[in-house]
Amino acid sequence: MDDYSNSTLGIALALLLVVSGFFSLAETAMMAANRVRLRHQAQRGSAGARTALGLLAKTDRLLGVILLGNNLINAAAATLTAVLTERLFGEGKLALAAGTIAITFLILVFSEVTPKVVGAAYADRIAPVASFTLAPLLRIAMPAVWFVNLFVQALLKVSRIQPPQDAGGALSQEEIRALVLEGNQYFRGKHRAMLANLFDLEAVTVEDVMVPRPQIHAIDLAARPQLLRQQLATSYHTRLPVYEGSPDQIVGVLHLKNVVGLMQEGEGIDPESLRPLLRKPYFVPAGTSLLTQLTQFQADRQRIGLVVDEYGELKGLVTIEDIVEEIIGEFTTTAPGAGDGFRREQDGSVTVDGMASLRTLNRQLGTRFPLDGPKTLNGLIVDHLGDIPEAGTAFRLAGQSVEVVQTQDRAVKVVRLLPPVGHPSAPLQSRDERASSSR
Repeated sequence: MDDYSNSTLGIALALLLVVSGFFSLAETAMMAANRVRLRHQAQRGSAGARTALGLLAKTDRLLGVILLGNNLINAAAATLTAVLTERLFGEGKLALAAGTIAITFLILVFSEVTPKVVGAAYADRIAPVASFTLAPLLRIAMPAVWFVNLFVQALLKVSRIQPPQDAGGALSQEEIRALVLEGNQYFRGKHRAMLANLFDLEAVTVEDVMVPRPQIHAIDLAARPQLLRQQLATSYHTRLPVYEGSPDQIVGVLHLKNVVGLMQEGEGIDPESLRPLLRKPYFVPAGTSLLTQLTQFQADRQRIGLVVDEYGELKGLVTIEDIVEEIIGEFTTTAPGAGDGFRREQDGSVTVDGMASLRTLNRQLGTRFPLDGPKTLNGLIVDHLGDIPEAGTAFRLAGQSVEVVQTQDRAVKVVRLLPPVGHPSAPLQSRDERASSSR
């Protein structure tokens, strides 16, 4: 190096630092790049994205060529620094120590930290561009990379470390759901909630969303014709289960539009005229997941199903609207008097119908009642206490202060949910209210 001037060596050192910075930039960008986005770009014809994916498919070789180049460049930079230090300040120990500190500082700032910060921040943009340089370098340095990897693989085998075959790491359903919930910059609030609800369809069963048996609106074929006409005229539903004698004896489902046609033909409404209009009842096992049932509704061209337990006993009724509302929220007009099953009081408490669904309460009020047992608040209270409580009984259940207001017919009819402890005037908030208040 005696043939080169100090200025030439200084320029060479600066170039080495830049090249070292490129390797650091490329390493971080390639490792931090979103592979899903790269695949999308590759499908749209991006040659850089395709090259980057090819390099990422062989991570050991990619890292081998990057680290090989980076370490060679840093070693050359350290050598040049030692030469320049000797020329400018002599061979003293203090001068060599100062030169070592100086090159370490320059490498950290210009070749390591700064490039890696930039690479992490713009990984998806840099990776396709950097791949055009890394791909030919990998072909040129393949023998050296192969030789180095022999020792790497031997060391991994001795250490009993087995790298996963799929370096891309396919995301699990829960991980995808977490990404959706945290994707504020990609999804609006409502869209984010709908996508998250889709992942819950396999975990939720028809029993969780069905209309309980006591609340099913049905008509009795054994009733007087006058009562039948009154029930049909005042019905709020378009389809009604029909039983004969006992509510357990479901004989079919009646579509009210067929009754309108019957009335237009001038025929009277009586059991014999309604019987031919009945459609075969469609029964659904209580443990069926909502995703499965939605698919079954579509395949069988059904909109309403009667939920039965393992003994064939009627438990409730589920419609396709119930499943759709689990995804997008309530959208249909509710029947008069149905409401949400609760009423907010001025003191911050909430008066709740004992037959209110626990899932609805958790969703609307932000409570945390367990869902793996009873489905209604009445059932949960009775299961928790082991008895039907008297009015005025107060206790804590799932972290919530509960007071029984009224019991009737061996069931808890009205319950008051008290405000959180320490916040006597703070009302219970729904999930939407809590989200809006935190923004």
